[in-house]
Amino acid sequence: MSRDRESLPLRHAVALGLAQGPTELLPISSSAHTALIPWLAGWRYAELDGGLRKSFEVALHAGAACALAIDMRKELRRQATGMNRRRAAVLGLSLAPPAIAGYALGAPIERRLGGPRSIAGSLVAGGAAMALADTWGKGDRRVEEACGRDGLALGLAQAAALIPGVSRNGATLTAARARGFERAGAHALSWSVALPVILGASALKGTRMARAGLPPRMHVAMAAGGVTAFLSTLLSARILRRSGADERPLLPFALYRCLLGALVVRRLRRAQ
Repeated sequence: MSRDRESLPLRHAVALGLAQGPTELLPISSSAHTALIPWLAGWRYAELDGGLRKSFEVALHAGAACALAIDMRKELRRQATGMNRRRAAVLGLSLAPPAIAGYALGAPIERRLGGPRSIAGSLVAGGAAMALADTWGKGDRRVEEACGRDGLALGLAQAAALIPGVSRNGATLTAARARGFERAGAHALSWSVALPVILGASALKGTRMARAGLPPRMHVAMAAGGVTAFLSTLLSARILRRSGADERPLLPFALYRCLLGALVVRRLRRAQ
């Protein structure tokens, strides 16, 4: 294996870790930014061995997941102690679709839908759906009213978010708003169902990564990316909580997604 395929510059690992926090918390797709930032900047990230690239991205998600678990510890404790049959149904139905889809379709999705063109399409399509749901949603339902059908809708949204560029946060917010939840309630539902999936997937993939082992030159980059993702996510979460972002319209994020998708398409056309 060549040096280019088994190493990642430290500055690139840190930059991607810094981007992980805000893109994980906002409905703009962290996976899209992890793929597009190196592509737009002309880095040789795509030349990294596929398995190692995936392992580095697992480190980013693991760092972000740990930060979210710390920041949301009170919500997680409340959710665990206040669990009843209704909430258990919502949580269970929200977890089943992404688990099944990840097991059955995860590898084909990564192979076929991880390129700039497909990511651009997912960004635009997801942004349009999010804008429509947020603008036309009635927005009067509260978290306490969530039922099994809502859990299934959120689960299908999380399954769709396996496609790079869709965004787990964006998809679940879209589903919640389409189901008539108010903005704050939609955000609360989104994170209550997303965090178990993020933590579970990070633990599973991290275990596989540890068993497979890494080239020595990847150890520092992997640690730098994970630690930086942890710090940027923790800081971003605290800033967003203070800013009242869960009450704001989703249209600006939808427009950003569309503009980013258009930038990618333009770059692809110029390269032809």
